[in-house]
Amino acid sequence: MARKPKQQRSKATVDAIVEAALIAIARQGPSATTARQVADIAGIGVGSLYEYFEDKDAIFNAAGARFVDDTVAMIKPLTPELVRMNIRDAVSKLLFTFRDFLEENNQLYLKCARHAFSQDMVMHQEPINRALMDLFTQYLMHHPELLRMPNIPAVAYFYINGGIFTVIRHLSEEKPTQGFEELTMVFGDLLASYAEHKLGASNATQ
Repeated sequence: MARKPKQQRSKATVDAIVEAALIAIARQGPSATTARQVADIAGIGVGSLYEYFEDKDAIFNAAGARFVDDTVAMIKPLTPELVRMNIRDAVSKLLFTFRDFLEENNQLYLKCARHAFSQDMVMHQEPINRALMDLFTQYLMHHPELLRMPNIPAVAYFYINGGIFTVIRHLSEEKPTQGFEELTMVFGDLLASYAEHKLGASNATQ
């Protein structure tokens, strides 16, 4: 049975293994990645790797969890700033920050995310969805007039999932037909225009 790291040195080894797994996945995808390759990148023996992880799937699960945790850690500090912006600026700021996050470290997380979206890698994204839903909810609380919009859960679902997919898809294209700034403007305009239209219709019926 794999043991849990308790000492600082053991935790550093686990971190190195997880980082190595992300690098290997980014290079060639999870299906082509072996435990030996991960161990070689981490600079340890395969035997040492299995002291901390039962099998390759456990390593990949830890790598996916690292991606998810770092994404949530990127979102949460933005919330106080975003909730005070207008819709268009908030959408633009969030999407540009997400893009920059994915492109760090030679696009390490972007390359891993591609496999997650192609279902070549299992990645439990619920914590990311919760963080974005919390951001969406807090935005509504700071702009209570928006609570009169119909279908708020559907709007949140569309923008949370559509925004993540669009950014990853766009950054994965060698020659995208649209600029990233144009895409963020469209996302912001659609949400702002929807809100303005629905609130205007609501006011007209009162």
